[in-house]
Amino acid sequence: MALKSLRWTGIGLVLVAVTSFPALLRSANGTAAVIAPSVRQDPRLSLMTYNVEGLPWPVRFSRDAALARIRDRLETLRMQGEQPHIVALQEAFTAEAKAVGPQSGYRYVADGPGKDLAGAPASRPADREFERQTSIFRGERSGKLVGSGLQILSDYPILSIRRMAFPSYACAGFDCLANKGALLAMIAVPGLSEPLAVVDVHLNSHKASGADDARSLYAYRGQIDALDRFLGDAVKPGTPVIVAGDFNVGNRPTRRAYFEAFARRWGSGTAQGSMRDALGMCLSPMAPCGADIPPDARFSAQRGRDWQISIPGFAYALDARSLAVPFGHELDGTMLSDHVGYTAYYVRTDSPRIAGNTALRG
Repeated sequence: MALKSLRWTGIGLVLVAVTSFPALLRSANGTAAVIAPSVRQDPRLSLMTYNVEGLPWPVRFSRDAALARIRDRLETLRMQGEQPHIVALQEAFTAEAKAVGPQSGYRYVADGPGKDLAGAPASRPADREFERQTSIFRGERSGKLVGSGLQILSDYPILSIRRMAFPSYACAGFDCLANKGALLAMIAVPGLSEPLAVVDVHLNSHKASGADDARSLYAYRGQIDALDRFLGDAVKPGTPVIVAGDFNVGNRPTRRAYFEAFARRWGSGTAQGSMRDALGMCLSPMAPCGADIPPDARFSAQRGRDWQISIPGFAYALDARSLAVPFGHELDGTMLSDHVGYTAYYVRTDSPRIAGNTALRG
């Protein structure tokens, strides 16, 4: 999700944000976890994506308690041997949010772009014109107040890291206050013949950004284009990849069409191919995941924001074969974040790619 409805354009507007938008000041609570059982067919690789809503005051308050419970639950899962081996976090802006991984036992941690990492400048006339039309009242001229909020946690060694901030023009509304982008970690997973590239990403929101439809869509497309270039430039051809994160697709047909065209091409080499996302693999008719799908996994699929997209390599592909939801609705109906945190369990399969198909970008 966005740096949600962040109603400041500088320190001088902080009090306006607090007093004028009380909905921003909700606290998180909850009781117990709802974790549905799944068949773990390959315990070597499980990956969770989770937007933890680790936003700073005054955008959110009383988040420390919820973040502590997220940390404690991950620690409990670890003691039970059920922790996701790799976690892609979004909105880990605060120190408390960034501490969730290390304090719950993850040995390897990679942080995404900080607020000072510059994105590529606008080069096309249309992009420069879009950038000239920024609004001070929506936070588009205030600079980056926080970093990307991205973080990858891993039980397995992280061999290398690449970071990318979205181009300077490619943001809309209050999202521009965060230096959104992508984080890539090459991870040595036991049992896999070559390292796996895991990419964590957070794209521009729609309504929560405060920008109008046309402006938020233009920025969104620019970010997808930049992500596509990043994958093509940073990932060696033939490397298996999982792209996870908050894509903020939602129920917007124009966003979904643009997103899915790229996701299909990443997965099969053509825009007409199949989109290899974990929820889609498990929720499709006759899926190998079986019928016992956690209800919150279906809820997450309906929301259309949190995705895990598997891109086959030359040597192997990774297919989702089971789902679990460590972080969904609590027993009292509340949530520890405004997103679902779901885990996909992957098995190694033969790659549908043919050697020589080197382009993630088609």
